[in-house]
Amino acid sequence: GRWARNRGMPRPLGHREGVKAVRRVVEACRKHHIEALTLFAFSSENWRRPKTEVSLLMDLFISTLQKEVDSLHANGVQVRFIGDRSPFSPKLRQLMDDAEMRTQANPGLRLAIAVNYGGRWDIAQAARTIAARVQVGELALDDVDAELLGRQLSLADLPEPDLFIRTGGEQRISNFLLWQLAYTELYFTDTLWPDFDEHSL
Repeated sequence: GRWARNRGMPRPLGHREGVKAVRRVVEACRKHHIEALTLFAFSSENWRRPKTEVSLLMDLFISTLQKEVDSLHANGVQVRFIGDRSPFSPKLRQLMDDAEMRTQANPGLRLAIAVNYGGRWDIAQAARTIAARVQVGELALDDVDAELLGRQLSLADLPEPDLFIRTGGEQRISNFLLWQLAYTELYFTDTLWPDFDEHSL
């Protein structure tokens, strides 16, 4: 949005340029043999944006998935989505499910896209899962520790991130992968996301 505003353009054009940056970064990660990449596409806080902007973002999300999954699959990328999908349209949820099913056996870059995601939500849903297991007697209270909690989180099967990159001049985590970032290097850059490329990476 800021990228577009700085150029006197409507915000949706900035979002479209942001999709191009996603493509560049995914390609660069494949080229440099990065094992896993998680992108924050839509946070749980983003619903507070104007309804027209949210609607345009959803349309862009659908069209991007329809265009990009073939290429991702052909390049061996495994795609998954993390976050609460329930508020999204049935069409968008189906596209997410289809993309995951189609690419789940791919051996290359593991690409996680965080949608309607928040780090606090992630920890809370892990705690609820464990509480339910304690309630039915499947787990004892003494079994609950950090390792068990970590295994219930959205990216439990991936190594913890080595690097967190925040573009656009903001120097905060913004509720992203709060648990997973405990020992991660934090890198902040003034470069706006649509300008982020392989050289920036």
